[in-house]
Amino acid sequence: MSYHINPITSAMFITATAPNPLIVKLIADATGANISITWSTWALAALVPGLLCIALVPLVVYAIYPPEVKSTPDAKTYAESKLTEMGPMSYGEKIMVGVFAMLLVLWADVPAMILGADYAVNTTAVAFLGLSVLLVTGVLSWDDVLKEKSAWDTVVWFSALVMMATFLNKLGLVTWFSTLVESNIAQLGFDWIVSAIILVAVYFYAHYFFASTTAHITAMFAAFYAAGLALGAPPLFLGLLLAGASSLMMSLTHYATGTSPIVFGSGYVSLKDWWVMGLIMSVINLSVWGIIGGLWWKALGYW
Repeated sequence: MSYHINPITSAMFITATAPNPLIVKLIADATGANISITWSTWALAALVPGLLCIALVPLVVYAIYPPEVKSTPDAKTYAESKLTEMGPMSYGEKIMVGVFAMLLVLWADVPAMILGADYAVNTTAVAFLGLSVLLVTGVLSWDDVLKEKSAWDTVVWFSALVMMATFLNKLGLVTWFSTLVESNIAQLGFDWIVSAIILVAVYFYAHYFFASTTAHITAMFAAFYAAGLALGAPPLFLGLLLAGASSLMMSLTHYATGTSPIVFGSGYVSLKDWWVMGLIMSVINLSVWGIIGGLWWKALGYW
C-alpha cells in the first residue's frame, strides 16, 4: 500500500519530490511568468484531492488484496515501549524540529501573507537557510553534508537535465512536438475539457516507458502543457492537473521511480499484483485529481 501512498504525498507539496520545482519553472516559462505557483498555492490545491486519494488507497487495496494479518493488538504497546527507550528529545532533535517548522512557514509564504509581498522569500534561499542553521548549531557537520552522496548526485544530474530541457526548448524541439500533439487532437474537434483528458492520459501512461519521473517530466511536460494551452485549457488548471499526474504515475510500475525497485525488491508484492494495482489506482487517482480536484480549484478561483 505504501507505494500508492508515496506518489500522492509527492503530489501534495512542491518540496515533496525533486521534479516538482522543475514543473513550477516549466509552467512559469510557458506562460511568461504569468502563472508562478507558490508553495502555498500548490499545497492548497492538492489538499482536497490528496487527502481523498490517501483515504481511498487503503480501502481499495484492502478490497482487492485483503491483508493476511488483520489485527495487531500489541502494536500500540510496542510503539510506546520504543518511545520510552528513546527518552526525551535531544538538543539536536529539538533544533531539527524548529528548523523544519521554520522551513514550512517560509515555504508557505506566511511572512508575505502577513507583511506583504516584499517579505516573500525564495524557496531555494529558504533551503540554504535551514542547512546553515543546522551547520551553525552543530546538529550537522560539513562531513555529514558531504556524505550525502545521493543528494549530490541528484543536484548534479538534475541540473544537467534542466539545462537539457532548456536547450531543447531554445532549439525548437518542444515547440515542434507540442504543435504536432495539439494539431492531432484539434483535428478530432473536441472541446478543451476532453482535449485535456486525452493529453493528461497520454502523458501519464507514457510513463510505462520511463524509469525516472525527472526524465519523463523533462522530456514531455513542457510540450504537453503548451499543447493544452493551445487547445484552450485554463493555464493553472492544466498545470496543476499535469503536476499531479507527474507524481501519481510513480506507482504504475516497479521501475517507475528510484524507490520503486527497492520496495519491489523486498519481495512482498509480485510483479503481476504491482502492475494490476498500479493500473487500478492510476484510474482512481487521476479521476479524483481531475474531477474532485478540478471542482476544488474552481471553488478556489484558480480557473
